Amino acid sequence: MVAQRGSPWGLRCLFLCLAVQFALEAAAEYFKPFNVSYDHRALIIDGKRRMLVSAGIHYPRATPEMWPDLIAKSKEGGVDVIQTYAFWSGHEPVRGQYNFEGRYDIVKFANLVGASGLYLHLRIGPYVCAEWNFGGFPVWLRDIPGIEFRTNNALFKEEMQRFVKKMVDLMQEEELLSWQGGPIIMMQIENEYGNIEGQFGQKGKEYIKWAAEMALGLGAGVPWVMCKQVDAPGSIIDACNGYYCDGYKPNSYNKPTLWTEDWDGWYASWGGRLPHRPVEDLAFAVARFYQRGGSFQNYYMYFGGTNFGRTSGGPFYITSYDYDAPIDEYGLLSEPKWGHLKDLHAAIKLCEPALVAADSPNYIKLGPKQEAHVYRVNSHTEGLNITSYGSQISCSAFLANIDEHKAASVTFLGQKYNLPPWSVSILPDCRNVVYNTAKVGAQTSIKTVEFDLPLYSGISSQQQFITKNDDLFITKSWMTVKEPVGVWSENNFTVQGILEHLNVTKDQSDYLWHITRIFVSEDDISFWEKNNISAAVSIDSMRDVLRVFVNGQLTEGSVIGHWVKVEQPVKFLKGYNDLVLLTQTVGLQNYGAFLEKDGAGFRGQIKLTGFKNGDIDLSKLLWTYQVGLKGEFFKIYTIEENEKAGWAELSPDDDPSTFIWYKTYFDSPAGTDPVALDLGSMGKGQAWVNGHHIGRYWTLVAPEDGCPEICDYRGAYNSDKCSFNCGKPTQTLYHVPRSWLQSSSNLLVILEETGGNPFDISIKLRSAGVLCAQVSESHYPPVQKWFNPDSVDEKITVNDLTPEMHLQCQDGFTISSIEFASYGTPQGSCQKFSMGNCHATNSSSIVSKSCLGKNSCSVEISNNSFGGDPCRGIVKTLAVEARCRSSSDVGCLSSEPLTRSWG
Repeated sequence: MVAQRGSPWGLRCLFLCLAVQFALEAAAEYFKPFNVSYDHRALIIDGKRRMLVSAGIHYPRATPEMWPDLIAKSKEGGVDVIQTYAFWSGHEPVRGQYNFEGRYDIVKFANLVGASGLYLHLRIGPYVCAEWNFGGFPVWLRDIPGIEFRTNNALFKEEMQRFVKKMVDLMQEEELLSWQGGPIIMMQIENEYGNIEGQFGQKGKEYIKWAAEMALGLGAGVPWVMCKQVDAPGSIIDACNGYYCDGYKPNSYNKPTLWTEDWDGWYASWGGRLPHRPVEDLAFAVARFYQRGGSFQNYYMYFGGTNFGRTSGGPFYITSYDYDAPIDEYGLLSEPKWGHLKDLHAAIKLCEPALVAADSPNYIKLGPKQEAHVYRVNSHTEGLNITSYGSQISCSAFLANIDEHKAASVTFLGQKYNLPPWSVSILPDCRNVVYNTAKVGAQTSIKTVEFDLPLYSGISSQQQFITKNDDLFITKSWMTVKEPVGVWSENNFTVQGILEHLNVTKDQSDYLWHITRIFVSEDDISFWEKNNISAAVSIDSMRDVLRVFVNGQLTEGSVIGHWVKVEQPVKFLKGYNDLVLLTQTVGLQNYGAFLEKDGAGFRGQIKLTGFKNGDIDLSKLLWTYQVGLKGEFFKIYTIEENEKAGWAELSPDDDPSTFIWYKTYFDSPAGTDPVALDLGSMGKGQAWVNGHHIGRYWTLVAPEDGCPEICDYRGAYNSDKCSFNCGKPTQTLYHVPRSWLQSSSNLLVILEETGGNPFDISIKLRSAGVLCAQVSESHYPPVQKWFNPDSVDEKITVNDLTPEMHLQCQDGFTISSIEFASYGTPQGSCQKFSMGNCHATNSSSIVSKSCLGKNSCSVEISNNSFGGDPCRGIVKTLAVEARCRSSSDVGCLSSEPLTRSWG
């Protein structure tokens, strides 16, 4: 991280670095040594059963500078555990050479988790899937002769055991295990092997037994789990992955019910729609899990992050791994998902004394699709022993309405309760509802994208930017250099036949050039003209991208797909023609059996068709192979090497070109908001900032259809149910971590493959600029109020407390304006609010007095708060839309952004 002394980011960096150093020093001392075991009900931590909520965060998908804030926001959100995979390919990129630095400093990450007072669930695998390149396996693994992945193969087992032992030993050496006073309470061996075990037959069964015995033999001293492994051996806990796991039961009564992956969103592919899982359904799934006996649940993901570099798997998974998670790719809270789940976690914590005390719940049928599960401290005592919040809770209940369409009124323990469809109500004292999964009182945050001035310091202020369609773009500073087609170095080689892509590239690059010469006779030319046909490259099967060049010119149309047939027309001249086939990978396969056999490039026959004397078998020709791109090899994207490339100035009048490099410089945007590159004007390629690879980009557009106008949370969820972004590029914004920027002269290098306009690239700042909330008199009071035993006793019910609206800007921002406020019967939704027939005229002034100029505020939802009842006999609602603004900008007219787009 580079930051100038005295700059806002420099000061923030200083404090952040000091905080990280303090946290790491304190980490080893945070926990006293404790043991972790389990019984049929729950994990037992330091002798006590626990109900645990876990947040999935993958350390390489963020920077170390982001980790403390992500962990802190997770803890504030009410989680107890951080869960992560261990990424073999990142830690051992070369066999026997380990990397535990930068984004792969897993020890620092674990220490930060421990310093925060949270536990860590380490999923070693070492197969992780995770939409990660090659499922987390290093590509060199497939080159070991005779190896077969994830089966009873001695070569694979030797390598797997060596890495797993390396990780367990490292954790023990760093005193990160619970019995050493560290945060690690659980580990995982293998990952969703049950999905593919049957394809390996008996060898699969033998392998999974070996994996369990191997892991247990490493002396970690904490429980091990296997997810999606119904035949997990007796000393390994089998766990559930999925959208819903409330019906899951482990394969032994002696094991607790664990949910290792609660899919709170989904990943996206180039040219696909973006997934969204409504928080009402997610909260319903989580509440049902604890209602029906679950004890550990992990959000996959709580923070998804970014597939920096070439780490995204697939093929064709996008660079963003946002995952519709409670914390977005940039580290900003996604509301209302984060806030509604925070309230859910608080409600579950209120129930924890009863949940851990009962071996199993009492089931009560309340209706055809309505049911209650009741937990009480003494499960062997007849009747219900109900006490208040003011003393130890001895009874807690969950009331569920699993009807997808209709609300229901039920009677439970003599009281009536109204249950919305597809919802769970939580009663920590078996009497008062403190939370319902379908009643969202948390604020909604609308992420704004502001255009900054990405300036090149070497030109005058008049030349620094131009305005086009009211957007600001980098201009005047672009330089360019052409990437050669085909052979560019002495490390090429020539052999007969077509070689498998990965066997040649070793995944050191996406690109492999295949070069040969084709002779075309006068008879061939006449034959094509007479029959109005052309020659064509015909390939039985190809993945992921194929580009065909003839005599240095790219043919029209590229072939894109995963093991698809190719029929690519080509135009030859008379005589000798240079034929170049460029195969490209876009993320290696990360899921399925026999990954070592998947490979890339071509399969089956490859030939030239359409010639007068018949097809030409290309596999019998001599081919010259060149791995990668010249610009890659010479690292012209780095600060140290870029000047050696022979750059030339790019004119705005130049036509878009294929396989070309661009570079410019820009100053770091002011403030601390997350930074993104808008590459919507480009085609396909890769981008680097100051030598850091921010990932692949591609402007493939999602289908026009498949995005519902209204997303109904009710009913079983699937990844296509509430998709959005139809008809738009799947991804245009690319995260540039602040720690990768210096105050000025940041080097931006772009590799463009298909043709794009770099002059339209812009740098944008992301923030939660708009807040909305709707809370009615029928909402429940804040869950946190029930945590104060002095404020509530057995005579007070939920009716004695008042619902509240809470608004909070992100750190460093304050509420600068109230765009809409109405207490009464407001209509519409966020950014589309309108007044109803009932409206308290002082609504705006009351909200403004409570909120303006503050980072956070609360307003009671009551007639007293608004000076009286504006309309008797009607349930009133307060709807508010507010704007947040950087605290440093308030009062400074010059800081008003020139343009703004809403996203």
